[in-house]
Amino acid sequence: MIEPQQRYLAPKSGTAVFNRIVAALTRAGISVMGSRVLAVRGRTSGQWRTTPVNLLQVEGERYLVAPRGHTQWVRNLRAAGTGELRLGRRVETFTAVELDDDEKLPILREYLRKWAWEVGAFFEDLDKDSPDDALRAAAPGFPAFRLR
Repeated sequence: MIEPQQRYLAPKSGTAVFNRIVAALTRAGISVMGSRVLAVRGRTSGQWRTTPVNLLQVEGERYLVAPRGHTQWVRNLRAAGTGELRLGRRVETFTAVELDDDEKLPILREYLRKWAWEVGAFFEDLDKDSPDDALRAAAPGFPAFRLR
């Protein structure tokens, strides 16, 4: 079993195709259930790196959750502390604050409520109705950021 702090699920071929479609629509200005293109400077190259993400809004706050774990965009965002959300020609610069594991519980639950159809496989046996203890145990494997 992979330790939650090291959890990373590489994208499969079907995921790559789906991500390309969502990214193309988002770049054209069509948001698919809150999708944005995340742009973050690479932590070693300094070059912009982009990936489609689901922008989650909970009680007036905005969040990014990494359902595949400690991905490259997560590592880059930790290093940069800032990035851009793009939708069509609109570009919004933000700063990110990574959430503590206990802060993630309501965010993970809402993320699963909204996007389980898309990302549920990455959460294995968890769903929006999972007990707090199960979400708390899994939380280290799902980085999440509050955007400002």
